[in-house]
Amino acid sequence: MLHREVQGSPAPARLVLVHGFTQTLRSWDTVVTGLAADREVVRVDLPGHGGSSGVRLSFTDTGAAIGEVGGAAAYVGYSLGGRLCLRLALDRPDLVEALVLVGASPGLDDPAERAARGRADETLATQIETGGTSAFVEQWLQQPMFAGLHPSPADRAARHANPPEGLAAAVRLLGTAAQEPLWNRLGELTMPVLLVVGERDAKFGAVADRMAAAIPTACVARISGAGHAAHLERPLEWTAAVTSFLDDHHAS
Repeated sequence: MLHREVQGSPAPARLVLVHGFTQTLRSWDTVVTGLAADREVVRVDLPGHGGSSGVRLSFTDTGAAIGEVGGAAAYVGYSLGGRLCLRLALDRPDLVEALVLVGASPGLDDPAERAARGRADETLATQIETGGTSAFVEQWLQQPMFAGLHPSPADRAARHANPPEGLAAAVRLLGTAAQEPLWNRLGELTMPVLLVVGERDAKFGAVADRMAAAIPTACVARISGAGHAAHLERPLEWTAAVTSFLDDHHAS
């Protein structure tokens, strides 16, 4: 069972939030109040992270575990969390009433690229184990894709508190190389889907456009001035886009 926190009063509308790599459920602090205004919001810690730091599950089993703690709801996943929510939506469409993917992909469909990513992920996991979490997190946040990101003190502290063995296990078990590519199954999705990308995130913007072409119920929202972590870089604009989508879903 994954660790979770619930905010907001029980209501017909439930929302499950799933964070990205190195993060915890604390990373949603800047947007959760707006999302919980008229919804029950469930925040989940992924295996190797936060309150689930001792959990070890495969990619598919993690998707199932998210569904167990979230139940029937709209699901919002960022990056790693988005890949897992997509897996859940395909495996248990009865649980996923609506799907919001933020800077996420269906995986690598090129075998050579996936194999290369697997080798790189093993190097990354070893680096985390030998150098420790704090050094790794600071190096991770220096990537160009996070140039506009300034984590809150609580978010940063929670990232640093993740044990290195948990993060290393997450890389090996939940990394993109460990994920079965899901591109050829996107047409199976029938629930409303919102693909959110930062305006400056060219890589995942192209991924979102390709996904939207394959998902009959999908639309794309680009957050002005944001990079990969659009919900953290432009929380007000991101929350407005997501709540508008969710309100339309519940109204219909």
